[in-house]
Amino acid sequence: MIRSLPRALKRAVLHTAVRSPRTLFKSAVSTTTLLFTASALLACTPAYDWRTIQNNDDAYEVTFPAKPHSDARDIDVAGKPMHMKMQMAEAGDAVFAVGTVDLPDADPATQRAALDFLQQGLARNVNAAPAAHSVDIEVAAGGRLSGAEITVNGTSANGQKSETHQIRARFIAKGTHAYQVAIVSTKAPPPDQIDQFFSSFKLF
Repeated sequence: MIRSLPRALKRAVLHTAVRSPRTLFKSAVSTTTLLFTASALLACTPAYDWRTIQNNDDAYEVTFPAKPHSDARDIDVAGKPMHMKMQMAEAGDAVFAVGTVDLPDADPATQRAALDFLQQGLARNVNAAPAAHSVDIEVAAGGRLSGAEITVNGTSANGQKSETHQIRARFIAKGTHAYQVAIVSTKAPPPDQIDQFFSSFKLF
């Protein structure tokens, strides 16, 4: 049994949009629309079946509420070509995703440009202006790094209809990677499930 999820929901997550879990990013026009392009949720599977995923290539670990799917594409950030990869899983009325941008260098200016690109693009999918606040993100070896978090609510077009979505996302850069950890939903997951996802994200 498959229940359709609005495309706009999935389009918001890579940059960041929702078609099927496997095609969430493939039909998006930009990286930020990758999360909004998966269009179906597996409603007959358990809503939350948490499992820890270690991504050694992108130097993080996170707990997803279902088996994640992956996608990738090239993007342009402030005139610089970069590559973005995404892991995401669907549960309930939400898409849970981690996006990683490979940076050409670890210069703070490059990191900031990539983080601004991710933050602004994700909020733009629902026609909202992000208001970020600082948040600490854990490092697996110990300690924490300072990142940013946004929560936005807005509408996005799906054909001739407008749909309301909520986005909660965190952003951080470390070395030659910039990260986006996001939940895009038509109905916010329970607070404990939100906390489970965000608190499980750790950088290597």
